[in-house]
This record gives sequence, C-alpha cells and structure tokens, in this order.
Amino acid sequence: MEQAAGCPAVGGSYPQKNAEILSSQYGINLFLAGLLLTFAWAVHAVGISKSHLLSYLITLMLIQLLWMLWYLCRSCTQRRLIRDKDTHAGARWLKCGITLFAVITLILDSFKIGYYVDFSNCLSPTEGIFPVTHAVHTILQVYFLWCHAKDVIQSFKTLERFGVIHSVFTNLLLWTNGVLTESKHQLNEHKERLITLGFGNITIVLDDHAPQCNCTTTTLCSIFSQGIYYLYPFNIEYHILASTMLYVLWKNIGRKVEHHQQNKTPFKFHGITVGMIFGLIVLTSTIAIVVVYLIQIGGSKTKSELALTMFYLHAIFVLALMCTAGIVALLIYRLEDRSLDNSKNPARKLDAELLVGTAAGSWLLSWGSILAIICAQGHPKYTWYNLPYSVLVIIEKYIQNLFIIESIHREQEKVNDDIKTLRIVTLSRGSTLSLSPLYKEIHNGRAARGSGDIPCLLKGSVCGRENDGAGVAKEETSQDNSLGMHSASDFSFCSRNSVTNNKRRILKNIAAFLFLCNLSLWIPPAFGCRPEYDNGLEEIVFGFEPWIIVVNLAMPFSIFYRMHSAASLFEVNCKT
Repeated sequence: MEQAAGCPAVGGSYPQKNAEILSSQYGINLFLAGLLLTFAWAVHAVGISKSHLLSYLITLMLIQLLWMLWYLCRSCTQRRLIRDKDTHAGARWLKCGITLFAVITLILDSFKIGYYVDFSNCLSPTEGIFPVTHAVHTILQVYFLWCHAKDVIQSFKTLERFGVIHSVFTNLLLWTNGVLTESKHQLNEHKERLITLGFGNITIVLDDHAPQCNCTTTTLCSIFSQGIYYLYPFNIEYHILASTMLYVLWKNIGRKVEHHQQNKTPFKFHGITVGMIFGLIVLTSTIAIVVVYLIQIGGSKTKSELALTMFYLHAIFVLALMCTAGIVALLIYRLEDRSLDNSKNPARKLDAELLVGTAAGSWLLSWGSILAIICAQGHPKYTWYNLPYSVLVIIEKYIQNLFIIESIHREQEKVNDDIKTLRIVTLSRGSTLSLSPLYKEIHNGRAARGSGDIPCLLKGSVCGRENDGAGVAKEETSQDNSLGMHSASDFSFCSRNSVTNNKRRILKNIAAFLFLCNLSLWIPPAFGCRPEYDNGLEEIVFGFEPWIIVVNLAMPFSIFYRMHSAASLFEVNCKT
C-alpha cells in the first residue's frame, strides 16, 4: 500500500533506517567473531587451529557467493528496467586497479594450492579448500563490482543491506587474515635480523607455523613458500579496495539520486610531462633503495646501519619534495575563487574519512619514534636520521590530506554564460563576419595549442582579405574606437584563460608527481622494508612486545594510506 501523501518520511525512512542499523550491527558482530578467531589462532590459543579460522572464512565466502549469484540473476531478469546509478561510485580506473590486484590474488591462490599439494600429508583439507573457494570468490566479486558498483538499490532493500554488509565485512576479515599472515612472516625475519644490530638482550622466539612434514618437491616448495609472501601486499590491497567499493554500494541503498549527467574526466598524459618525469625518478630510485635495503639488512651490523641510513636519507629527500609540491598546490587554490561542492556523496565522504583515519597509523608510529629518540639514553648515529624522517611523515600527510580533500570537494570549473555567447565581430570589406566556430576551439582548449600563439582576432587585428583600396582604409579608421573596445575585452579574456590554464597545468603536474611518490612510498613497507622494525631504538624504550604490537596494528593502515592516496590523486589529476 502506498504511503499517505502527508507523511512519507514517517512510513518510508523509519523502516529503512532500522534496517540500516540492524544490518550494520550484524556486520560488526560478524567481524568481531572472526577477529577474535584470528587473534586466537595467532596466539596459539588452546583448542583453536588454523583450520577453524579457514572454515569460518570459507563459510562467509560461500554465503557471499550465494547472495551475489542471486543478485546477478535478479538483475539479469530485470535488465530492461531503468536503474538509478551513482556516477561518482565505481570509477573505471578504480575497477581497473582492483582487477589488477585480483589477477595477482589469483596467482597467490594458485601458489597456495601448489603449496598444499606439496605438503598435503600434514596439512588440513581446509588449507586446500580455502584457496579454491577464494579464487572463485575473487572472480565473481570482481565481475559483480564491474557490473553493479554504481547501482542505487531501490527494491528488496532490507535483504540487500544484509547481503552487501555481509560482503563488506567478509572482505575486511580476509584483509585482516592477509595482514596477520604477512605480519607474522615479517616479524620472524625481523627477529632473525635483530641480533646483527647488537640487540642480543632481546629474547628471540620465532613464531613458526611451518608444516611438520617434508615437502614432496623441495624446489617447488621453496618457490611457493617464498612467492606467497611477495604476493600478499596485492591481496591485502585487493580486499580493502573491494570492501570500500561495497561499503559505498551499501550506503547508496534506498538513496535518492539527483539525475544529472556527470562530465567524463579521462586521464591524459598531455601536459603532465614534468610531474611524470620527476615521479618516475622517485619511483625508480625507491625500487633500487628497497632492493639494496633487503640485501644489506641483517648481513652484519655495519651493513644494517648503512641500509637504515640510506633509507632515511632517501625518504627525507622524497618527503621534503612532496611537502613542497603540496604547499605550492594549496597556495594556487588560495589564489583561486572557486566554491566547494557540498552535495551528498557517499564515495567522496568515505575517501576523505579514509585519508584522515588511515593517516593516523603512520602518525602513531612517527610520534613513537620521536618519543623514543628523545627518551633514549644511547643514540647510534643512524637513529638521528629517524627524527627528521618522522617529523616530515607527519607534516607531509597533513599537507597532502588538505590538498586531496579540497581537490575532490572543489566544483569543476564552469564557463561563464557571457563567454559562451561571445561572438567576435570584425569588418571585412564592409561585411560582418561571425567567428563562433573559432571560439569553440578556444573554449575547448585547442586554440593555438600547437604553436602557442593566440589567434589574431583575439589580438585585436582584422584577419580579412588584403586591403586594396583607400576607401577600405578610411572605413577601418572610422571603426578604431569600436575595434579598440573589442580588443581590450578579448585581450582580458585571453589573459585570464592563459593564467587559468597555467594553474591547471601546474596542479596536474603536482597531482601526477604526488601520485607516483605515493606509489613509491607504498613499496618499501609492503615488501618488507620497515625501519620501524629494524631501527631497534623504539624496542629498547617501549619494550620489544609493546612496540611490535603497535607496529603490527599501525602498519597496515599506513600501507593502505599510500595506495588510497595514490588512487585519490589519480582522480584529482583527471578532474583538474
């Protein structure tokens, strides 16, 4: 029965708000149960094994698979219906990114299957079922997000809320499982390296979850076991991206969408050469630093100290450049008078919240390092480089967050109505010449792009035929005042347009440079280059176990921040 016209809000909004609260509580309890199960396995709780955790995750994935199949089938039967879409959600570049991570995740699953086959004599069957289920889950979920990430669900809303929130927290638990597994591996390697830095007073007990049997083919086992941990960073990013896209889908359920066409903002390499060159230099040098760091660290005390010093100096230089670029971009914004778009947008709101929330992870680590340097009694030489590094990490994220959040909230530049109707009128042999097509080229930014010259009409000159009579000359002379006024107006328009284009070019180069820098800074912690572990000073001040707990909690957020910032900066570059 339809709602009464006088009170639509009471009949419609209350049940939906109730469903939103119920589904969110269901998801949180689902996540907490899995989180405690993960923690119990990590600390070797009595009666809890890895097979229990994997069984729980397999069950969650199967439930999500059933819901996605039901949704896809229902969408297929109703494909002729016009559905509301959130044009801001599920951007194509974001879908391409999650597809890339998903492909590498499938490779990871194949490695896990091979690892299980080689150790099948002493591994639980769940360790073979899990990667197969996960591979099917990954393929179907990527297809689902490609087809339906923009949907604004208006039917079966209560059921869909539970299905989507179940998917969100399933991906968060898979992300947690990946983070924990990768962190335990990194921690074991860190414990083995500590002794080389002279911290022999720290008790080193390896947390070993290796199978208690021999491998059938030693070479393949070594490849699978080592390769798995190099692929985990991509699997971790895949699940956190999937959970954020699904969360936006959940927030859009039952939402009233304003029907307006969003301007497409494709990525173009034109005009960002400088930013790309400097960014690629940073990316290349970072990869080289990471390779040298991983080779040198743990070899000997001298080599480890040199590796840490090299890492800190490189990071300080990169962070200083990023701070400078961010400040320049913010100054350009202060010089512009453009309003902010404050319309309701779940995707944009989530982006801003994730930037600030995940930045807190690295801020926590930085303040811990600063406090350790201040309070420590002895300071090896390389630890002093940690002080400017930690300070710059805090400042750089602060500046970058301001730049990104303001960029995604700025309204796209609109052309003035007076300029749209501008018609440049000149005299040629006594006739009026309308040059609207030429303006269209100017408005689209194509005028004189190749040569860099402003068309002669906009400079105030007459581009007609050659004058061959005195009468025409007199006629032109009699129109000097009129042409003078047009020249001043046209010159003012061109100068403003030129300044605006220069600002946009600078901002696009800054966004491109910061995009590559954030990708560069994502690589070291994602692939095991973590000075927070290897420095050793913080572990002396705070204690080994407390500091390791802080690092293991904060590091996943710090790693995600860099990837999320890179994705946001890519969007900024497209919109600028």
